[in-house]
Amino acid sequence: MRSGSALFAFASFLAWAVPAGAQTAVPPAAGAEAFPACLAGLRRDAVSSGISKKVVDEATAGLAYNGRVIELDRAQPEFFQTFWRYFETRITEQRVQKGRDLMAQNRNLLSRVEEQYGVPARYLVSFWALESNFGQFTGGFKIVESLATLACDPRRSDFFKSELFNAFRILAEGAVPPQKLQGSWAGAMGQTQFMPSTFMRYALDYDGDGRRDLWSSLPDVFGSSARYLSSIGWKRDQDWGREIRLPAWFAWEQADLEIKKSAAEWRSAGVTEADGSPLRDDGLTGSIILPGGWRGPAFIVFDNFRTILNWNRSLSYAVAVGHLADRFTGKPALVATKPADDEPMSRDAVMELQRRLTALNYDIGNADGVVGAKTRVAAKAFQKRAGLPADGYPTLDLLQHLRQYAAK
Repeated sequence: MRSGSALFAFASFLAWAVPAGAQTAVPPAAGAEAFPACLAGLRRDAVSSGISKKVVDEATAGLAYNGRVIELDRAQPEFFQTFWRYFETRITEQRVQKGRDLMAQNRNLLSRVEEQYGVPARYLVSFWALESNFGQFTGGFKIVESLATLACDPRRSDFFKSELFNAFRILAEGAVPPQKLQGSWAGAMGQTQFMPSTFMRYALDYDGDGRRDLWSSLPDVFGSSARYLSSIGWKRDQDWGREIRLPAWFAWEQADLEIKKSAAEWRSAGVTEADGSPLRDDGLTGSIILPGGWRGPAFIVFDNFRTILNWNRSLSYAVAVGHLADRFTGKPALVATKPADDEPMSRDAVMELQRRLTALNYDIGNADGVVGAKTRVAAKAFQKRAGLPADGYPTLDLLQHLRQYAAK
């Protein structure tokens, strides 16, 4: 949900539930013409759930459908860019150096937060960097307008309805002045882009000034982020993971977050450190992931990586957070290099791939052009069936195989 990078912070799957009575029935409606009726239903449901009518009326006065929000929702970079394009625009030498400088400048604050919550400073600064470029870009969308637009769109209406009601609650408690309730197109707020539900549960007044200010107060930003990560499972003194090297004969289907093995087991499968040395034993069970497919870099990841995924469900994002945090402490860049033909799939190509998988009775959910977990699982199943490297990574080459398969 970073400003300018259109991220849907799945961080807030821990959303505050809207009471059952409030989930009645606002039928999702696509488009500007249907928006007024949908908004009226949202207003009624919000009041029925116990939110002040005055707050709801003031927050929605003059509210209009924002088509740009829907455009951005359909073009999230984690799902359309290749791993390398996503990674290289976010992990730059300039950003690494700036992060190191800011860690030094805020050492005392970050040390205090780390001691209290067990989340190392380098990770807090990494989230800060990726979410808002160290606080420079927190987003210029009106939160209520964005959330109402998305709540009236069929794709994730229930989720965004819940987030909209939490935005009303934030306004009701006076945690944020109405004019300051701005953020990303998807409703994320502040320098680390909390969704309203995450704000309600985890935002802190860490500087003691009486306000939970994730826009202007670095103590509140770092304290809230660390509290959130600690609450959802961050393990003190454990790494997120690291780059590794896989042998050419590796069973690609073993690269799966659901598969955990010891270092000894992975070594027996031919896994080494990225430089080719024997895989070291961290005393943890780890999973192997291939965010760029079998031709891209490989990583062994641990439980803290899964915690990062609670912030944003993109493998590319979670790797970027972990790797950038490592770079702040002097660890090297990736060993793997980008292939010359690194090309993203268009939305139309993804939708065709999804339709062809569906035609073969694989469950991809909706053919919406977004590469989610179901699409990857279906892609992996077809790859195994077709004798291809089963990495679950949708590519134009995989689409061509599906076309050829259908022609047989």
